[in-house]
Amino acid sequence: MFIQKIEKEALLKPLQVVVGVVERKQTMPILSNILIEKENGKIKLTATDLEIQITNTIETDDDSSAAITVGGKKLQDILRILPDQSKISIEVKENKAQIKSNKSRFNLQTLPAQDFPKLSNQLQNSNKITLSQNALKLLLGSIQYAMAQQDVRYYLNGVLLGVEGNKLKAVATDGHRLAYNAITIEADLAKQEIIIPRKAVMELAKLLADDDSAIELEFSDQQLKTSFSGIQLVTKLIEGKFPDYQRVIPDYSNHLSMNRTLVQQALQRAAILSNEKFRGVRFVLTEKNLSVISSNSEQEEAQVEIETDYHGEAIDIGFNVNYLLDGLNSINSEQAIFSFGSPNSSILITSPDNQEFRYVVMPMRI
Repeated sequence: MFIQKIEKEALLKPLQVVVGVVERKQTMPILSNILIEKENGKIKLTATDLEIQITNTIETDDDSSAAITVGGKKLQDILRILPDQSKISIEVKENKAQIKSNKSRFNLQTLPAQDFPKLSNQLQNSNKITLSQNALKLLLGSIQYAMAQQDVRYYLNGVLLGVEGNKLKAVATDGHRLAYNAITIEADLAKQEIIIPRKAVMELAKLLADDDSAIELEFSDQQLKTSFSGIQLVTKLIEGKFPDYQRVIPDYSNHLSMNRTLVQQALQRAAILSNEKFRGVRFVLTEKNLSVISSNSEQEEAQVEIETDYHGEAIDIGFNVNYLLDGLNSINSEQAIFSFGSPNSSILITSPDNQEFRYVVMPMRI
């Protein structure tokens, strides 16, 4: 017997952690499978797409050793459909894994465990830092929406994570907007920057807990390994030169503090009649007033006004409304500070409660 009478939830929960990296359609059939290893009173579940590898470990009272690979998504679907509190047994015979629960039987094809392509260790001369899962989750959450998705400039399809001294900083940009944030860590490290691929960032953000439990990050120039809550995520890094984000972040003297929720609501209202393809809105700033204006190809128009304490020169500037909303959604403070240059310049959004956060949005012609 490969696994003897384990609670459905005890197997399903760690399976759901790792199965996110499994693609249903693969060039190599074994990449659709997960590796299940049993040794020293532990069961390890591992999945990989050759770029990212996630392992989750659970304790068991079985000291025997064995290993199989089975279809990850299929096993997940089977476990999900079984009644709660079901007991599961898995038996392996002639390249098949039979999953039994009460009167249900499922036979899945297996592939040899020794053929499973684990990522090799590339953590020579690595740095190590430890911080709370919540701190890392908030850091990534405050900037990850600005990552590019499938840009030919491959180095934009991820997040720049950098350490220097006792600071951990994160930057994301898609060429149209840039988000930067940093936190203090208990370390004193030489400057090092790595680019984490988009898929690894999304998996991490999904798996991190909203509490102070620890996560250890170990990274070299080729690889990042994160260890937390019985989970180990290893990812290759993106090679390439990330844009000089410090040059992109402007230093304006024209600032306007506004209630974040009021601006969000104004943008959401104006967005209803914006052009569906370009999603543009105009910011028209005059003495003590901000007008958010949108129009579309059917000559429909929306205009929402907000009273302000602005006293500078009039500004009329266009932006992608979704970009502005993304930045405002990542700020937790009541107020948001908008800093302007000329009508052809980017806008800088900052938070009075977080001196590190910077969000830059390039203007667009409307």
